[in-house]
Amino acid sequence: MNLLTLNCHSWQENDPLEKLAETARAIAEKSYDVIALQEVSQSPEAGHANYAELLVQKLHKLGQTDYTFVWDMCHYGYQIYEEGVAIVTKHPVVSHDSFFITDQHDMHNWKTRKIVKATIDFKGQLFSFFSCHLGWWHDIEEPAKKQLDRLLEEATSDECTFLMGDFNGDASMRNENYDYLLAAGFWDTYTLASEKDEGYTVKGKIDGWDGNKQDLRIDYIFVNKPIHVASSSVIFNGLNKPVVSDHFGVEVVIQ
Repeated sequence: MNLLTLNCHSWQENDPLEKLAETARAIAEKSYDVIALQEVSQSPEAGHANYAELLVQKLHKLGQTDYTFVWDMCHYGYQIYEEGVAIVTKHPVVSHDSFFITDQHDMHNWKTRKIVKATIDFKGQLFSFFSCHLGWWHDIEEPAKKQLDRLLEEATSDECTFLMGDFNGDASMRNENYDYLLAAGFWDTYTLASEKDEGYTVKGKIDGWDGNKQDLRIDYIFVNKPIHVASSSVIFNGLNKPVVSDHFGVEVVIQ
């Protein structure tokens, strides 16, 4: 099973259609089974359809006609974008859902956050996937701990479950987002991987990390069972495919 997570930054990028096409080409080449996307926006006023919908359309034109997507809106980003999270897959979606993880449900508040879940039939076995875009541990209004608690309530299952996305907590920061998920019984596929690279998905300043000057690992694929992960690699970082977002992606191969 090949998985990808990417905070795609969608229409906020320069040359977004070119970067969307690059993303589609990489997905077609690598034939990911499931892709979790964050900051998946649509802006009817700007003449753009849903980013995930256009991505799937491009995949179909590349001959990858099995891909479908599920998406839900989290909030308005930058006052104009209907920003959400999505799961793209080429396998049958048995069920899907979305739910708030914040106290705030006001779509005009950028701190309002939702999670999209999809249960997928992969070769006769059910797997659950969550596309996640979390807040920050020290946020007074919407602390990440409360968001993680709500996520974990929904992610408790006997099925093999993957939490994928932008968790806005660096792996080097103790007793915050990353450690909280590990303590809850999830494994980081990066640490499980037999082969891996440096793992960093953010370099320097990006939205939400103003003033950052360090390399960060804040995009993850967590799993609720200690499975065999053959490899974990950063992608769309200029070395493994061109840069398409202010975040790099993470791809894992599971055996």
